Amino acid sequence: MTCIVVLENANLEDKIVVGEEVLKMYGTNIYLEVGEEITIKDLLYGLMLRSGNDAAVVLATNLFGYDEFISLMNDTAKRIGMIDTIFVNPHGLDEDTKNYSTAYDMAILGKYAFQNKIYQTIISTKKYTTKSSLKSYVWYNRMSLLSSYSNCIGGKNGYTPSAGKTLVSYAKKDDTTLMIVSLNDSSIYENHENLYERFFLKYKKYDIINKDNFSKSSNILGKKVMIKNSFSYLLKEDELDDIETIISVYSDSNSKRVGKIIVRFQNKKIGEVPIYEQSFKKKESFLKKIKNLFIR
Repeated sequence: MTCIVVLENANLEDKIVVGEEVLKMYGTNIYLEVGEEITIKDLLYGLMLRSGNDAAVVLATNLFGYDEFISLMNDTAKRIGMIDTIFVNPHGLDEDTKNYSTAYDMAILGKYAFQNKIYQTIISTKKYTTKSSLKSYVWYNRMSLLSSYSNCIGGKNGYTPSAGKTLVSYAKKDDTTLMIVSLNDSSIYENHENLYERFFLKYKKYDIINKDNFSKSSNILGKKVMIKNSFSYLLKEDELDDIETIISVYSDSNSKRVGKIIVRFQNKKIGEVPIYEQSFKKKESFLKKIKNLFIR
């Protein structure tokens, strides 16, 4: 959450001067020094690859003020549907102040954060080198599943005595991307790899709506119609019968959008595809094409 709040609210090329806030940090750090000048981007890599608690507190203190940063974390959690989560610090250490969450809420956060391309790049990085005003850094990603499991494309591990070993990871095989979250798990890497292998076999991405097939034969309200996007969904084979599609038509539409296809899975809406009236361009005659060549 600290990472995504920064990504959404700060310029990564801006520089921060480290203050005395780092002197109180313990646990895993990147060993920032008071007076050191370093970019926000570098701090994010130190935060995510090395679990830099000092990087977290420097970002929170210097970007918006510590308390305001925590408010942003909780506002973001509420906005994306994390109803069982409370953040009270940006680093996760819980001996003095307690962050609370659930595996389900962390999955919501993991899915949300993964939509950010820079976040994807950071968590998939195995080695990062940089320089601050005082020294050079070489950071290797502590999330070892990234190196040990070929389908892994990133993630973030963690540990505190009260939370145990925790992990949010992502893996991709063919056109299927999965995410797994586990909390208080003593065998996080082994369990994640085994679960990925199991669910890559179970699940397949199915084309529910194909834009080319739909546009070839579809006619609504006497108009030839089309859709611009296909819709696919990750399912087990025996779940295909739980999918239904409903076409809703706008009989009084004055725009090119004349309706929509609603996709439902087990009576819950999972997607929507707009339907448009087809536009046809007049074909240029052969003589006009020749004429246009000379005009150009």
